[in-house]
Amino acid sequence: MHPHVNIAVRAARRAGEIIMRAYDRTDHLRIEEKNHNDFVSEIDQMAEAAIIEIIGNAYPNDSFLGEEGGEVVKGDPDTVWIIDPLDGTLNYLHHFPHFAVSIAQRKNNRLEHGIIYNPITQELFTATRGEGAMLNGKRMRVSQRGNLKGSLISSNLPNGDPSSLGLYQHFVEKTLNDVAAFRRTGSTALDLAYAASGFVDGFVCQRFAPWDAAAGIVLVREAGGLVVDFDGGDDMLNKQTLIAGNPKIVRSLLGVMAS
Repeated sequence: MHPHVNIAVRAARRAGEIIMRAYDRTDHLRIEEKNHNDFVSEIDQMAEAAIIEIIGNAYPNDSFLGEEGGEVVKGDPDTVWIIDPLDGTLNYLHHFPHFAVSIAQRKNNRLEHGIIYNPITQELFTATRGEGAMLNGKRMRVSQRGNLKGSLISSNLPNGDPSSLGLYQHFVEKTLNDVAAFRRTGSTALDLAYAASGFVDGFVCQRFAPWDAAAGIVLVREAGGLVVDFDGGDDMLNKQTLIAGNPKIVRSLLGVMAS
């Protein structure tokens, strides 16, 4: 495992400990609504602080981009750790056991490492560019399904925005006769990790932040998958649209979104 990944794993596990320690008392947490139906708890903030402390101690000149703290430039603006300390906060607050810690490293505008950790299941997804992707230390690959027939597709459409309803309706209508089922889980990070591991065949996502998807993009690519924006390009983080998973499924879903 790459040294940077080792440090990030240590940080993710520490964040997971903080998250789980408060899991049985979420009704006592201090919670704020950042935007409509977009919540942050004191646990998000504590977990992010722990991640930055651990990585910052190991790499004091690196910079950070976190969901809660924004951009923190410590020294090198070209080496940035992109952090979502608790992706799926609403799930967490409702005791719906589907949330994760997500950490990625971007160097010279290229995503290098991705780590996603589910503290409920102890699933640890790791990847380094050019070195493959792992789930709990074992190599993982995207699914091998050849077409949409019988596939399992996850999505975050719509994402609390009525303007997304038309797109979601179009997506469902065009695929309903082929796919076996749809899933909307509330954690973009885990959806991407599950696409990388073949638990789902494809994932469609719209209106997300870099910290939601950066680590998962590395995972999917290193697991032999494809990640594109809705135009078929490589500008997912700026356009905030994404299709990921098995390359054949991704191409089919891209055709659906363009139809």
